[in-house]
Amino acid sequence: MASNDSYPNSANPVFISADSIHSILTHKSLIQHFHSSLPKVSSTIHTPLRQNYNVSPSSSLLLMPSWSSSPSFPYMGVKLVTHFPQNSALNLPGIHGSYVLFSSTTGQTLAAMDGTVLTLYRTSCVSGLASKILARKDSKILVMVGAGALAPHLIKAHLAARPGLQRVIIWNRTMKKASDLAAELRKRDEYKGVCFESDENLEGIIEMGDIVSCATNSEVALVRGERLKVGAHLDLVGSFQHSMRECDDEAIRRGRVFVDNEGALVEAGELVGAFERKVIEKEDVVGNLVELIEGAKTGRRDEKEITVFKAVGSGVVDVLAAQMVYENFLKLGRND
Repeated sequence: MASNDSYPNSANPVFISADSIHSILTHKSLIQHFHSSLPKVSSTIHTPLRQNYNVSPSSSLLLMPSWSSSPSFPYMGVKLVTHFPQNSALNLPGIHGSYVLFSSTTGQTLAAMDGTVLTLYRTSCVSGLASKILARKDSKILVMVGAGALAPHLIKAHLAARPGLQRVIIWNRTMKKASDLAAELRKRDEYKGVCFESDENLEGIIEMGDIVSCATNSEVALVRGERLKVGAHLDLVGSFQHSMRECDDEAIRRGRVFVDNEGALVEAGELVGAFERKVIEKEDVVGNLVELIEGAKTGRRDEKEITVFKAVGSGVVDVLAAQMVYENFLKLGRND
């Protein structure tokens, strides 16, 4: 943790590229950082609701600010994200992001960094941390539902959190994307001993998953709760609007449900829909990630229990990830 007179007094703002973030962060190190830092700083970081502006009928600009009121964590930051879904016709990503980090002591600009890559790491590592706490210790099979930009990060985060995983099965609506991702991961030296494969039979592989991780924009439930095996851990990352849902009501009913933060109770389609249909009440959601880390709420109680973790993201983990990138960038004496 930075002290009040340490890194934030760096004289000149720095730019930290996507390549630099990849060289600075590992999923294991960021999971550890969240585990140790979230309980210390979450109560002192202010995160207003994200601001969403329509810049055209189909395009939008999102602003996500956060700032610390504690001198022991002297940072504030803003993530800026553009959503241009029509970019697919130009063979360009639909989402682009930047993160700007400031000193909360002096207000000076400290760094600008690639917000897209930062978000991929922080999102996957929040899920990895939840998996470390909630998934069975003897988990062997990870099922990855979705093969987009977030999928390889989620796979790496779950492998870092649960190194006993031996098999990863990937499903995607476009199966070529799933098979291509499996082939890419098979080439990585650090995953020797792990079997990567793709399978188009989604219901069949759901039944096999000790951990089932979902990162899609689906508005139709993909994971049917009746298919979840006893003792499974279900990780839901994709939905952030009421119209989206990656699992059905039965999955929510069967599982003990946890969230990354309270925003999930009002944003996530799986939960909002379940509340409206009286499948569960808000009070049935057991707790959030900080409460799990602190032990204020009990995670997995036995080997047969199904656990569900729903994440929607927050400015707290954004600024914690940016802090780690910035401080390590300075330690390494980098100059992009």
